[in-house]
Amino acid sequence: MGVPVTDVRERDENSFRRVEGHRPLKIKFVSHVSAALNWNFIPEQRFVNVVPGETALAFYKALNNSSKPIIGVATYNIIPEKAAPYFNKIQCFCFDEQKLDAGEEIDMPVFFFIDPEFAEDPFMDDVNEITLSYTFFKSAGRND
Repeated sequence: MGVPVTDVRERDENSFRRVEGHRPLKIKFVSHVSAALNWNFIPEQRFVNVVPGETALAFYKALNNSSKPIIGVATYNIIPEKAAPYFNKIQCFCFDEQKLDAGEEIDMPVFFFIDPEFAEDPFMDDVNEITLSYTFFKSAGRND
């Protein structure tokens, strides 16, 4: 599956210019949890609409259902895969492991934008929806 851009790059104001007149893109949020991780993990919104160049902030909620602290790590992908190079995460809970104490519930943000170059790519003409999907796993070697 497609992996969004997460590298650190110098950006200028053109990186965040909203492409006026471009059709809105529906960004859908999906979540999964490994059977080995006793967490609930859900998006707090099912989708947002953005145009290329517009930043957006979305939240997921995680709850540790166990009686002890657990460290989890999230993997992610973008569907359709061809849109992944244009999906840029500025800040994301998935960049680091997450430790939740027993019974702890937290909101986890993802701050992102669709690169304005998306609007110039003819291969993106049929893309109206992009799905950001996360799966949380128990962090290997970091838990009891």
